Amino acid sequence: MNNQRRKRLSRRLAEAVLAGDAALVAALLRAGADPARGHGRGATPLYTAAVHGEAGIARLLLAAGAGPDTESAGDGTEGTPLCAAACWGHTAVVRVLLEYGADPDLREDHGAGLSPLDWAHHGPHPGTVALLVAAGARETTSR
Repeated sequence: MNNQRRKRLSRRLAEAVLAGDAALVAALLRAGADPARGHGRGATPLYTAAVHGEAGIARLLLAAGAGPDTESAGDGTEGTPLCAAACWGHTAVVRVLLEYGADPDLREDHGAGLSPLDWAHHGPHPGTVALLVAAGARETTSR
């Protein structure tokens, strides 16, 4: 696949994730879109799905090879998918990410930022806190 097609598929995938269009996401993944490739501003498709609470789309991306702990970078979209989902209290997305091996203690900003549990506490999202603790997340003193 040439670079121009790869970029076009990545852009369309980012748009489909943002629109919450699971059928189009699935079609684009079948056409060869890279589930891990960030769009022009740096957010990965999985990070975008996590922020918007799209558990079904997150599952599609993870099944296609997106890394559950891959951190997005740039333009205010920094962070891990699990931190994003925890921040907004999207427990269904948190559950999917943990199912695919996301580290419940992985801090964003390349290890220097908040953990998913910190974000869930800040929400506050007690259901998300309980889910993360059940998955082995450890309390920190950064709250």
